[in-house]
Amino acid sequence: VQLQASGGGSVQVGGSLRLSCAASGFRFDDYSIGWFRQAPDKEREGVSCINLNNRRSDVSSYYRESVKGRFAMSRDNAKNTVYLQMNNLKSEDTAIHYCVGREYWTTAYYLPSMYTNWGQGTLVTVSS
Repeated sequence: VQLQASGGGSVQVGGSLRLSCAASGFRFDDYSIGWFRQAPDKEREGVSCINLNNRRSDVSSYYRESVKGRFAMSRDNAKNTVYLQMNNLKSEDTAIHYCVGREYWTTAYYLPSMYTNWGQGTLVTVSS
């Protein structure tokens, strides 16, 4: 299983970015893809996750409180890619963002130990 994160960059406060997580090797019926982030001198924190099924179109997603209404996850089955659309970005969103994955669904998107697969980080910088 491999996860490839991309899409980070520098934007101003109020701007938008879309992060991508290209997943390969997932042969599970049910799996979860999520995002963590780590800002300088801060602990790593869970941002969101989306629970997926290879045979059904239903999904469930979860978000930390500080990003609800601003961030949204989606997927493109044809590209085996999950997206994190980030709107109305704030300076506190500045962090390295990591794409993570695991077999089976989870609601505990905020626990790093829930995820068995981690991609490399992509840096998001929000400036005023």
